[in-house]
Amino acid sequence: MSQPLRIGNASGFYGDRFSAVREMLEGGPLDVLTGDYLAELTMLILGRGKLKDPDAGYATTFLRQLEETLGLAADRGVTIVANAGGLNPRGLAARLRELAERLGVAVRVAHVEGDDLLPRAADLGLASPKYGAPLTANAYLGAWGIVEALRAGADVVVTGRVTDASLVVGPAAAHFGWARDDWDALAGATAAGHVLECGAQATGGNYAFFEEIRSAEPLGFPLAEIRADGSSVITKHPGTGGAVTTETVTAQLLYEIGGPAYAGPDVTTRFDTIRLRQDGPDRVEISGTRGAPPPPTTKVCLNHLGGHRNEMTFVLTGLDVEGKASLAREQLERAFGERRPARVEWTTLGTAADDPETQGAATVLLRCAVLDPDPNVVGRAFSGAVVELALAGYPGFTMTSPPGKGAPYGVYTPAFVANEEVRHVAVLPDGTEVTIAPAPVTAALPGAGEGGAEQPSPIQSPPAQGGHPTSSVNADETPGQTPAGPVDNPAGTARVPLGRIIGARSGDKGGDANIGVWARTDAQWDWLHAYLTADRLRDLLPETRDHTVTRHALPGLRALNFVVAGILQEGVSASTRFDPQGKALGEWLRARRADIPETLL
Repeated sequence: MSQPLRIGNASGFYGDRFSAVREMLEGGPLDVLTGDYLAELTMLILGRGKLKDPDAGYATTFLRQLEETLGLAADRGVTIVANAGGLNPRGLAARLRELAERLGVAVRVAHVEGDDLLPRAADLGLASPKYGAPLTANAYLGAWGIVEALRAGADVVVTGRVTDASLVVGPAAAHFGWARDDWDALAGATAAGHVLECGAQATGGNYAFFEEIRSAEPLGFPLAEIRADGSSVITKHPGTGGAVTTETVTAQLLYEIGGPAYAGPDVTTRFDTIRLRQDGPDRVEISGTRGAPPPPTTKVCLNHLGGHRNEMTFVLTGLDVEGKASLAREQLERAFGERRPARVEWTTLGTAADDPETQGAATVLLRCAVLDPDPNVVGRAFSGAVVELALAGYPGFTMTSPPGKGAPYGVYTPAFVANEEVRHVAVLPDGTEVTIAPAPVTAALPGAGEGGAEQPSPIQSPPAQGGHPTSSVNADETPGQTPAGPVDNPAGTARVPLGRIIGARSGDKGGDANIGVWARTDAQWDWLHAYLTADRLRDLLPETRDHTVTRHALPGLRALNFVVAGILQEGVSASTRFDPQGKALGEWLRARRADIPETLL
C-alpha cells in the first residue's frame, strides 16, 4: 500500500500568520504545502487594487513569505500550491520566477488561469440590474488544472479563484493517479481540504470549548495524511500549540456549508457520510466519505462597487441609558434632514450594570452605520453631524473614534454559468497551455456548497433587508412532519445555557449565514436533534425571524447545520451588522438558555 501524502496548510486567509510558512516547512516532514489567501471580500480588495495598478491583483504577502522560504522548500522537496494569484496568477508566476532567479533557487513554476470571466461578463448575463457591471467576476475552478501542472513537474503552482479544497484535491489526485470519476476518493480529499483550508481553525482556533485546550503558545497549522482511497488523518506538527480532536475537526467541517450535498466543480461531497475517529493524540481519521458527480453549473463570485459606508459609535454611561440613546437617535435623524443615507442601522451593544464599580461596567455603546451611493452623504456630512452634538446632546457624550470620511463598499453576489462557459487552463513550467475539459459527468443534486449550485441561476439583485419570507424548513425531516419533542425526563431539567452541551461554529456565505452545532455524546445528540428545530432557532435568535431558516442534519457528526438566508444583507463589505460575517452567531446561540435534562449535563 502506498504511503500517505502529507499535505499541510500555512494560510487560512490573506493576513494570516506570516511565519506559518517557515513553521510548517521546519516543523516536520511534508510533501505539499498549501495556502488559502482568497475570500469573497479579498477578491473585492484585490479588484480595487487592480483598478489602480493593472499589474497588481495578487497576494503580495505570499511573495514575501517565499522570499524567506523558497530555498528551504526546495531543499526539503516540498511542493507549494496556493491560490495567492488572485486576479493575476500569471503576474504572480512571473514574479516568482524572477524571485527564484535572484535567489539562485532552481524551481519550476506553473499557474492556473481561466477563472476570470470579467471580459465576458455582459455576454454571460452577469451584470446586476441594481449595480451594473461587476468589478470582479471569477468562476470557482476545480483541481484538475493543478493536477496537470504537478504532473508536468511543477514545484510551485499558483492559481486564481479555485475552490479552497482544490488546493488539497489537486496534489492528492496527481500523486495517486485518480481518474476524474473516482468520486469517493475525490470526495474524501475534498473533506480533508475543507478541514485544512482555514488553517488553525482545525487545531483549536475559534473553538467553542476553547478553555479545554487553552494555551498561550501559537496554534499549530494543520496537515492531512491523505491515503490512496481518499481517506485521511488530520494532524499537526509535534510540539505546536492547540489540539486536533474529533470536535475541532467537526467544527471546521461545519464551517460555511449548506446542505449535506456539498457541490463543487470536481465532485459533490456527501458530508452526511463522513465518519471521524480519534486515532491517537492530535490525530483524527476521516473516512467513509462518499462522492457523486458535480453539478452542470459553476459558481461565480461577483463583486460590484455598491457605494460608500461610514459608522460612528456613541458612548452612553450611567443612568437613563435608554433615554440617552433615544435622544442621540432623534438628534442625528433630525440632522440628516433630506440627505438621509439610503440605509441607516442603529445597534445597541452591552448592558449597563446596576451600581457599577467601574466606568466600563456603567457603559453601553450605540452604533450608527450608514450606506449610500453618494460618498458625500455618508462622509463628513454624517460624521460631522455626530460631532456637532458633542456639547448639545446627552450628558457624558463621547465617541469611540474621531470623525472620518468613510470608505467605499462592495456587494458580493453569487451567480452560476454552464460548466462549458469556463475555460480552465493550466500553464505549465515550460509555458505550454493545457485546457482542462469540464467534468465528463454531471448530476443536478440538491444542496449547494462552495463552487456548486442546484441549478443555473441568473444574477439577481439581493432582496432588501427583511425581504426574505418568514419561514423555517427542517430539511432533514419528511415534509410536513415536525420532530417530536424531548421525552420528559424523570430526573427533571435545568435551565442552563445551550453551550453547556453543544458546540457551534458559524460564518458567512455571501449574504447568508450558517450556524453549525454539534453535540458531544449520543444522548445529547438525540435531545438536540429533537429540540433544536428551525422554528426553535428563530425563537432563540430573534434577529433571524425575518429570514428563511433551513435546517440540515448530519447524524454521523452528531451535528445540525442551519442556513439563515439574507441575515448578512448584501455580504460582508456591505453589511451594516456589527458582526458582518456572522462569526459570533454560534456563540450567541450557545449563550441562550434552555430546559435541558439534568442527565445530559
